[in-house]
Amino acid sequence: MFTGLVHSTGSVARIDAGAQQKTFVIASTLRDADLAVGASVCTSGVCLTVTSREGDTFTVEAAFETLELTTLGSLAPGDRVNLEPSLRVGDAIGGHLVSGHVDGVGTLASVDSRGDAREMWFEVPASLAPFIATKGSVCVDGVSLTINRVEGARFMIGVIPHTLEVTTLGARAVGDAVNIEVDQLARYVARILDYAEVGPRDPDSD
Repeated sequence: MFTGLVHSTGSVARIDAGAQQKTFVIASTLRDADLAVGASVCTSGVCLTVTSREGDTFTVEAAFETLELTTLGSLAPGDRVNLEPSLRVGDAIGGHLVSGHVDGVGTLASVDSRGDAREMWFEVPASLAPFIATKGSVCVDGVSLTINRVEGARFMIGVIPHTLEVTTLGARAVGDAVNIEVDQLARYVARILDYAEVGPRDPDSD
């Protein structure tokens, strides 16, 4: 579990590609305590498991499902990624609860400067539109953000200078793909409403 508050950015030092998976070696400044083998690290919105450590780098692996459904498959050496270690009991939740399970890939549709801040519009798959609500929360590339406006399958966020500086959002350009995780509460509300409308499925009806 995570909060969407990015602790630092890392850079992809090396990628080893296999037939059905990729191994990413990431250089970072995260604390040693956050990078124990087996620990979870939210990497640009995707929950990954640390498989090894060496110096200031750590290694994670992503299999075919993750590579197909997130932006990790398009990463290249030198690319920056947002990093957040898993939430510990007693830690402050300054963002919102994030699972690191990406719901879909969105696209940065437009960017406009608002002083030192930026107004950023994202477009998401139509299937995710019902989970996006004004003043609700959304996780974009691992960053917890508040939705300011919604128009169909597009939503707008206002990004302050600090967030632009300490995450990868400041380097995003129109057309870039981003990982989207909708608010968990929205998921459960949708499931409850669906269940109330359809009712329990009879396993013998298949």
